[in-house]
Amino acid sequence: MERGAATGDESETRHVDSDGDTERRITHDEVVRFTSELIRFDTTNRGGGEGRERPAAEYVAELLTEAGLRPRLLESAPGRANVLARISGADPSAPALLVHGHLDVVPADPALWRVHPFSGEVHDGVLWGRGAIDMKNAVAMVVALVRSWSRTGRRPRRDIVVAFTADEEDSAAYGAGWLVREHPDLFAGCTEGIGESGGVTFHTETASGAPVRLYPIGAGERGTAWLRLTAKGTAGHGSKVNDDNAVSALAAAVARVADHRWPVRLTAVTRAAITEIASAVGVDPGLDAAGFDPDRHLDTALERLGEAASLVRPTVRNSANPTMLNAGYKVNVIPETAEAGVDGRVLPGGADEFRATLDTLTGDRVTWEYSHHSVPLSAPVDSPTFAAMRSALLTHEPDAHVVPYCMSGGTDAKQFSQLGVTGYGFVPLRLPPSLDYQALFHGVDERVPIDALRFGVGVLDRFLTTVE
Repeated sequence: MERGAATGDESETRHVDSDGDTERRITHDEVVRFTSELIRFDTTNRGGGEGRERPAAEYVAELLTEAGLRPRLLESAPGRANVLARISGADPSAPALLVHGHLDVVPADPALWRVHPFSGEVHDGVLWGRGAIDMKNAVAMVVALVRSWSRTGRRPRRDIVVAFTADEEDSAAYGAGWLVREHPDLFAGCTEGIGESGGVTFHTETASGAPVRLYPIGAGERGTAWLRLTAKGTAGHGSKVNDDNAVSALAAAVARVADHRWPVRLTAVTRAAITEIASAVGVDPGLDAAGFDPDRHLDTALERLGEAASLVRPTVRNSANPTMLNAGYKVNVIPETAEAGVDGRVLPGGADEFRATLDTLTGDRVTWEYSHHSVPLSAPVDSPTFAAMRSALLTHEPDAHVVPYCMSGGTDAKQFSQLGVTGYGFVPLRLPPSLDYQALFHGVDERVPIDALRFGVGVLDRFLTTVE
């Protein structure tokens, strides 16, 4: 119930407020409405500086202002807007906590969707649209929760800095990267942060077929290493023999990169993930067995995890996937230059090995450089903050298993790590087995159950008001 709202029966009001039904209903309604309305803002990020988050940022800033906060709307370039606000905690001596999410989304072709990707439609208990999972849902959950605190007078223990950013779906140059460089003072006191990609139901089963619900929390990220490969050669006529063909040199290098089998490197987070997932599904992965050789035996160990192996398989190695080719302008002309793009990802501690391997694979004829580079991350899984996230999830889902994992991709946590902020992936959602969460990221028909949003608000409330 809104503070100060008129009522004809004060005793009845106290009864309703005591069990929280009215406030819970308001918050649940708001999180659905805010997610839907945010989706209707087309904040598509096409890369290369092309994007416009400002209308969504203004909407969020207005909602936070109504909650009694004083948000700052910071524009890094025309239309590229970020929103920040600080919520005072009950313990001024405690370190601050960063809660961040991004306002931009990847492109969506309406012709491929069952509903328009920017409609924010709700039907059959499901909310549809680009950003329903990645990650306007999280922005809406945080805003709805902050407004609930304002209505009820509740406060988190720690100061909380909320940051809703531009440009996460590209390089973060107009969003978190710019904020870290130009406005570091706004994050004063923040030692830890939570962002996307964690705390979502993963359905699997034991070896005997019993259902198991995992909730992986992001405690690491592979670093981003987007590469530009360049080959130089001698231009000439396509009908003549040419032993200095840039296209041929580049193609050979790209094939070597694509075919390379990277060695297994088990980080502390991934080892913990394998161990805890194995315990949850009732198997022994054999990591501590005598003679265990990761390069020879890990694939067998992961097979014992069943479907849950997909949570860790992408993060046991560095990777480099060719994704782009650019050469020539006419079929009968051998070009002087050929270029390729490679999406590289690097494990914590794996940067030197990655660079040395790329030097070898590209050879003498091809040079390479970073077109975008960000560091890998690792966060402790035995911290009080991780324990508070685990507790918050188990309070709402007692029979579940909360496990750490390392993300195969990256988030804005990489940018905030430059300020000394330890990042976790934690946007809690309870999803049914029929919904493939991973396929919804950047996929067609992105959607989220309304019940999942309501679950997430409750878990976030528990975590943010109890974390020490």
